Amino acid sequence: MEILLTLTYVAICIAIFKIFRIPVNQWTLTTAALGGIFGLALLFITMAYNHPFSTNARVFFTVTPILPSVRGRVIEVPVQDRTNQHLEAGDILFKIDPKPYEYIVAEKRAGLADAEASVAQLKASVDQASAATAKAKAQLQLAQENYDRQLTLFQKNVVAQATLDTATRNLDASKQATAEVIAAEDRARQAYGATVDGEHSVIVRLRNELADAQYDLDQTVVRAPTGGFVTELALRPGVYVVPAPFRPAMIFVNDDKKDRALAAAFQQNALQRVHAGDDAEVLFRGIPGRVFKAKVRLVIDAIAGGQLQTTGTLQNAGVVVPGDRTLVVFDLVDDISNYQVPLGSAGEAAIYTEHFHELSLLRKILLRMRSWQNYVFPESI
Repeated sequence: MEILLTLTYVAICIAIFKIFRIPVNQWTLTTAALGGIFGLALLFITMAYNHPFSTNARVFFTVTPILPSVRGRVIEVPVQDRTNQHLEAGDILFKIDPKPYEYIVAEKRAGLADAEASVAQLKASVDQASAATAKAKAQLQLAQENYDRQLTLFQKNVVAQATLDTATRNLDASKQATAEVIAAEDRARQAYGATVDGEHSVIVRLRNELADAQYDLDQTVVRAPTGGFVTELALRPGVYVVPAPFRPAMIFVNDDKKDRALAAAFQQNALQRVHAGDDAEVLFRGIPGRVFKAKVRLVIDAIAGGQLQTTGTLQNAGVVVPGDRTLVVFDLVDDISNYQVPLGSAGEAAIYTEHFHELSLLRKILLRMRSWQNYVFPESI
C-alpha cells in the first residue's frame, strides 16, 4: 500500500513538473520530496488509525480429531470412498475388530449369570432362616404365655410344683432354640453379603462390568460426531489404532457455519477506534479482482502473547513474547457461495470507522488495487 501511494505521488509530481514546466533543481526536488514525506506520512498515520488494514486475514474452522475409545485393528473404513463428502452425525467412519470385546462381553454375561444363581441360593437360605426365626419366636411367645399362666395358677395353689417346673423347662428350651435360629439367620445374612439399593453388591458390580464391556464393544464402531466431512484420509483396513491423543486416526472437519469464522490480525494501536458493527471489506487471494463487504462482529479481548499456563518455571519478563496482534472477527455481508473458497483461505481486510470518513474512499481504492495484484502469482509466471 505504501509503495502504491508513493508511486502515485511520484507520478503526480512528474506530471506537475512537466505540465507547469517547473525547473528541476535542488530546491524544487527538495520541496517535492519533503512535501511527499510529510503528506504521505500524515496520510498513512490517519488511515492506519481510522481505517486499519491487515494482510493477515483467514477463514478459520474447527476440526475434531477422531480418537478411538478402544484399541484394535481396523477392519473396515466405510468413508474411504466418501472423502470430502458431507456426513451426518452418527454415520460410520471406521470399524475396529470387535471379537476381543465380544469375548469379554460373553465372559461378563456368564459371570453375571453364575452370580445371580449363587445369590439366589443365598437369598433362599436367608429367607429360610428368617422363617425359622419367626417360627422360633412364635414358639417362644407361646412358651412364655404358658409359663406365665402356670405361674399364676401355682401362686393360687391350683397346680403343683412339677407342672410349673415343666413350663419352666419348656420356656428355657424355647429361648435356647430361638437364640440358635437367630444366630443361624445372622450367619445366612453375612453369607448373603451387602446390598446396594436392595440389590446384592456382587450383582451390581458384575452388571456394571458387563455394561462397561458392552460400551467398549459399541465403541469398536466409530461414528461421525457431528455433521461434516473427512479429508486427507489415510486410514485403511489393517491399521492398528490406539486411543492416544497425540495420534488421531483421522481429522473430521465440522461444516456447521457456527464452527467457521473469518478473522484478521491487526496491530494493537490500529484498533483504538474500531467497534462492533463497523463496515469492513475483505478480499481473498483465491478470488482476484473481487472485494466483499463485511461487518465487524467483535474484537477479541485477548492476545495470544499474554497467556499463561501452568509450568514448573517462572515467566521471564525479559523474553520477547510473540503474538502481539489482535484478532477481529467479521461477518460477511456479500454472498460468496458461487466462489471456490476453501476453509482456511487467506485474504486481506480493511475496516472503515466513522472517523475521517473521506479517507475511506482511498482505502477502498488501495484494497481493490491489491485485489487486482492477485491475478499474478509466482506459479503463473
